[in-house]
Amino acid sequence: MKSEVNINQDLNSIQSQNSPPQTFGQKLRMIGPGFVVAATGVGTADMITAIVIGTSFGMTFVWAIIIGSILKYYLNEGVGRWYLATGQTILQGWHSLGKWATGYFGVYSVIWGYIYGAAAALTCGLGMHAMLPIMPIWAWAVVHSLLGFALVWTGRYLLFERIMTVLIGVMFITIIGTAVLFLPTLGEFAGGLVPTMPDGSLMLALGLIGGVGGTITMASYGYWLKEKNWNGKGWMPVMKLDAKVAYTITGIFCMAALIIGAKFLYGTDVKLQGDQGLLQLGEMLGDEFGTPLRWLFLLAFWSAAFTSLLGVWNGVPYLFADFVRTIRTKKEDLHTVKPVSEKDPSYRAYLAWLTFPPMLIFFFGKPVQLIILYGALGSLFMPFLAISLIILLNSKKVEAEFRNKWLTNAVLIGCLLMFLVLGINELQKLF
Repeated sequence: MKSEVNINQDLNSIQSQNSPPQTFGQKLRMIGPGFVVAATGVGTADMITAIVIGTSFGMTFVWAIIIGSILKYYLNEGVGRWYLATGQTILQGWHSLGKWATGYFGVYSVIWGYIYGAAAALTCGLGMHAMLPIMPIWAWAVVHSLLGFALVWTGRYLLFERIMTVLIGVMFITIIGTAVLFLPTLGEFAGGLVPTMPDGSLMLALGLIGGVGGTITMASYGYWLKEKNWNGKGWMPVMKLDAKVAYTITGIFCMAALIIGAKFLYGTDVKLQGDQGLLQLGEMLGDEFGTPLRWLFLLAFWSAAFTSLLGVWNGVPYLFADFVRTIRTKKEDLHTVKPVSEKDPSYRAYLAWLTFPPMLIFFFGKPVQLIILYGALGSLFMPFLAISLIILLNSKKVEAEFRNKWLTNAVLIGCLLMFLVLGINELQKLF
């Protein structure tokens, strides 16, 4: 048996681990969940958007990446602030707005999950096939779906976070390293800081702003904070630093992609489209600078795709499991019910939904309508998140100290308007 002294030491150690750090260095060493959110949001679609805009307009849209990073920080910070200030999940917050909110998410999550499960795995398969063409793309897609399923099924968040951190490092080093070959002059970079909008670039600019590290997984941030034992208002400074560092690095990553397009392809007749466009760019970089650079770029492509898959496989099932728990429980009893975890049957059911049914699509290709529908669904979630944060974080459910300030409200309203325009534009493509 342990002595009383040892028991007290253990208790003090646990209490210390759950106590918010005080110094900047201690806070910096603890960051992590923000990287997971941001890396999940930065996929191959965001890479190709930044590269295409750089190819078409040079360094003109540096300002758009900066604005996109700021907007996504405010959305991410809002989700984290709601959880730490109230102790409630974002699903509980939506439920307090009315059944329409939870109903919207429930329907959305089922449709989106099926489509994303196919799109994410096929993109991973495309990247791996480009490096190791020993199996067809659909077979590599199956492998990645099953690998993501197995890693998340274990229910070990710290292992998941470490894997994500390694892949983020690979993405960062490879894309930044490639961009170093094409560094713009100070004057070129400074020119891109001035907001300008060339003819025909409005929707591309909005897509670039909206695509900087933002997906449905932003709503999963509170669950990842809980997994790290960041609970209570005392963790607010750590959470804010976590989100700031994450979206600063995300902005740098997207800036590097823009520079590659602007300095390598601007002024040429090259037209890049979709994931195949990134593979085409990898071939061109290999022809110009040698095979090693081609491999590095392909590795960045695959890392961006697989981090997006892993982040969704881990994060969105939390939301769905919480949705099931919320609609099954009386509102007044929600605070007494055990929080959702990776072992929850509903969590694992949604994880299976992301993994297995979408495999049917692998064998029929990826129809154009499927891609358009995925884009439209993505654009429809972000305005929902923005408007819910505006309502919740100005309500009396949050202590006055932690409610939105005027600047936060202005940014969130700007997010709402921008994503509404993007959503309407995507919906128009369906008809």
